[in-house]
Amino acid sequence: MKKFIAIIFSAGMLATSCSEFLTEVPKDEIAPDQFFQNPEHAYNSVNALYRSGVPSLFGASVYGGSRLMFGPYLSGLVDNDYKGQEIHVQHAQQLTLNSVNMSGYLGGFWRDMYLGISRANNAIKYIPTTPGLPEADANRLLAEARFFRAMNYYYLVRYFGGVPLITEPYENLENLYVARASVAEVYALITEDLTFAAGEGRLAGTTMSSNENRITQGAAQSLLAEVYLTMSGYPLQADHYADAAREARAVINGGTYSLTQHGRNAGGAVDAANSAYNKARMADNLPNEHIYYFEYAVGIENSGYTQYAFPVSMAPELAYAIFNNAYRPTAGLLRAYDPDEDLRIQEKQYFHSSRTRENGTVANFDTAPHLWFDEQASVETATSGKDLPIITYANVLLIAAEAIARSEGVTAEAIDYLAQVRGRAYWQQTDAQVKAQLSGLSPERFVQEVWKERLRELLFEFQVWSDIQRTRQYPVTAAGGQISFVNVIGHRNSFGATYAETHLLFPLPDDELQRNPSLEQNPGYE
Repeated sequence: MKKFIAIIFSAGMLATSCSEFLTEVPKDEIAPDQFFQNPEHAYNSVNALYRSGVPSLFGASVYGGSRLMFGPYLSGLVDNDYKGQEIHVQHAQQLTLNSVNMSGYLGGFWRDMYLGISRANNAIKYIPTTPGLPEADANRLLAEARFFRAMNYYYLVRYFGGVPLITEPYENLENLYVARASVAEVYALITEDLTFAAGEGRLAGTTMSSNENRITQGAAQSLLAEVYLTMSGYPLQADHYADAAREARAVINGGTYSLTQHGRNAGGAVDAANSAYNKARMADNLPNEHIYYFEYAVGIENSGYTQYAFPVSMAPELAYAIFNNAYRPTAGLLRAYDPDEDLRIQEKQYFHSSRTRENGTVANFDTAPHLWFDEQASVETATSGKDLPIITYANVLLIAAEAIARSEGVTAEAIDYLAQVRGRAYWQQTDAQVKAQLSGLSPERFVQEVWKERLRELLFEFQVWSDIQRTRQYPVTAAGGQISFVNVIGHRNSFGATYAETHLLFPLPDDELQRNPSLEQNPGYE
């Protein structure tokens, strides 16, 4: 009997020993139950949001272009010199995308944005209970986390329509297969998060560059204004124009931001080399105009956008091994600018098509984005740290102009906001001349003038496809900067493909449909 007890005891000890031996103790990461145990954990959880989720979509791949370029490719107004090997560009331009052939590419969008949401959910849940975290810091970090959660859902709902609405961290296997929420439900969370973030006293009321490159109240208000404008259009068609106007006005009247003005020579004429657009190109960022930007730094994370400033043919003459005109404007897009009146279309403003070599000869090439030309990086170092604007003051002015015209009529205020953006571009006209051309227009015609300026001004903020989605109007360009709008459904783009209602949303990736049986595909992609 004693022998039997000894055997049982030995077996128990062995089982315990094996259990302890097999227990995994992470050596290279903090286990979930060990995180949010001190203020540093809370700070790090929010810092990660600046590089995950939507911000990661702005990253530059020299051949494939930034993933934020996919919408402009879909518009047919932008081309990529490497589209022969970058199949996603072809599927976008030819409207042949579906759940299977785009599963990997669009699955990357889906995965990365839900990664950002997951990290934000963890921060939102646990920051309030983090020991030793000052209340002011907790409020700021919560506002930043909710800003980024809102931004991720905002991009998801525009790309895919209603999506699974997940607001809690995944800490067990319950509720693993979440069905799609409605578009209205997703927007309700977005506006709730952004309203919280924009609340008085949570975020700094200054510029991002004066706030250690962190999100500010102006960024939250600007994004909320854009969200309200988007909600007022398709597919939701909820009238939030007054809300959009209110939030945009808060940014404008706050006095923190302004449009950068052109440099002028001794005679008072605009100095084209020192125009506002070249100031934007040469500066790391424009503190008073760039409300939210993606921060780059040489040696930490280099910007790849300067490699989009020339076609591949120019690579032998410059510092980078590879250039790619991955955001090449089509002839139709270039026609949107008046060649005589609009400074943006003049050589070496928004675009360029020539470079003078050191020996004085000129190299000509297909029109490419001059706004991303970093001379030192392109000619000497092959590394750029120029920040990338995501939300600009020009966008806020145009949001305000459209929202006021829709909710209050074509007032002097609405005219002024549009005239500020257009007047900077039409540098040879006086402010009075620009305003006179806009006065007396009906709300519908005035709003179309805003849409024209959004196409021209915000091209490098990748807004064109989102504007087509929400308005369901396609910009048709003609010589002399003329733009008219037609229904996008049934219109043929410059690559000969015809838009159907299906194309206004992306297909849900096939991989996600297989992982989650509760998901349903968007109409037309079954």
